[in-house]
Amino acid sequence: MKELPREYSDRMKKILGNDYEEYINSLNDSPVRAFRVNTNKITLEDFKKINIFSKEKIPYVENGFYLDYDKIGNHPYHHAGMIYVQEPAAMAPVECVDIEPDWKVLDMCAAPGGKSTQLKNKLGENGILVSNEIIPSRCKILTGNIERLGLNNCVVTCMNTAKLAKTFPKAFNLVMCDAPCSGEGMFRKEEAAINEWSNENVIMCSERQSEILDNAAKLVTNGGYIIYATCTFSVEENEMTVDNFLKNHPEFELVPVNKRIIKHTVDGIEFEGCECKDIKFTRRFYPHVSKGEGQFMAVLHNTLDTFSESKHIKKSDGKIDRIVEEFLNDTLSEYNKSHVLSYNGNPVYFSPDFEIPKGAAFCCGITIGEIKKNYILPHHQFFMAMGKYFNRIINLSAESDEIKKFLHGEEFETDCINGWAVVMVDGCSVGGVKVVNGRAKNHYPKGLRTK
Repeated sequence: MKELPREYSDRMKKILGNDYEEYINSLNDSPVRAFRVNTNKITLEDFKKINIFSKEKIPYVENGFYLDYDKIGNHPYHHAGMIYVQEPAAMAPVECVDIEPDWKVLDMCAAPGGKSTQLKNKLGENGILVSNEIIPSRCKILTGNIERLGLNNCVVTCMNTAKLAKTFPKAFNLVMCDAPCSGEGMFRKEEAAINEWSNENVIMCSERQSEILDNAAKLVTNGGYIIYATCTFSVEENEMTVDNFLKNHPEFELVPVNKRIIKHTVDGIEFEGCECKDIKFTRRFYPHVSKGEGQFMAVLHNTLDTFSESKHIKKSDGKIDRIVEEFLNDTLSEYNKSHVLSYNGNPVYFSPDFEIPKGAAFCCGITIGEIKKNYILPHHQFFMAMGKYFNRIINLSAESDEIKKFLHGEEFETDCINGWAVVMVDGCSVGGVKVVNGRAKNHYPKGLRTK
């Protein structure tokens, strides 16, 4: 690995003491790879029956496995959104709190979508996830991952956190604040992080993180939680930022994380001038302690009495465009009419119990399709998220010639009846086709096709 900056090494010697050499030695090991099973698409029990990627579980993530497989992105299971490849330490923050299935959750700095998709796996059919990313190009990547995993009741926004706080004040039971940082925990995995490191960047990041956390406080409802996370080791960006937040927000308290995370992490650092007596409740994930890269996490609880917020609730008027209704009745075996809404001129499938202001979202809910002159051209997201409700299902095995043709963008023969059909691989939707007289006309997006 590239030589570390001397100033950084001095910092880590002070933080780690006698463990410093063990930490340095761990940086010469290969980065640890892992994946999560997308339990919104397939149950963990069913996935275990077909799992070819690894049998070694991540001890603190129920649906997480260490990865032992090359070119996983080309596999049909990846195309079908059964799995999400994610660094194991990055999975730890979401596991810090027991999330209720009906919660409204915000991921403030969400791209590429690892924590967002992990959060949504913990929510039920009616739980709502808003994923925000300030950079438009990364917002597209985030949207693509949510689409691939076929997640429902998801909203993607593209705005700074100050605007986010004004748009959704006190709207969320949980806010995930995975703040941009100096990236010290990624040195083993990304050499660019070493090149970009400096003391000045650490200070700049800590100032930005404080601003983001202040806005997070405006977004969480009374009684709710903020999970603050970074992938760095600097005290300024971690414990000092948390301590400063608590000074400025006395309605919040630092609380312990779940026991399964405590076992694989070490206590936060007490520093000179720290006013939070429980700062050790924060957690540090080190590569020489557990399998993974660097991570810091803290759970902040709003102690004010809970109350019901109603300003974000909007009931559907129950009206559905005739063309949309006819399409859904022909295509799906069941659906909830109250969830068929219109957003920015497009028909979408989304809970009516959470209002998204017009123009606020990059995308909202499941895009059903595009209304043409007298028909609906279904969107890829519709096949991925609603596949299990389709009337016409073509189920293929991962080794079949037909799935290879489909992922390559080719037509294939089928005995399915005419109409829009979902293609499934081992029971999970991977895309759609239009069946015409025994031929499945391919509608897999060109940008996703295999070469």
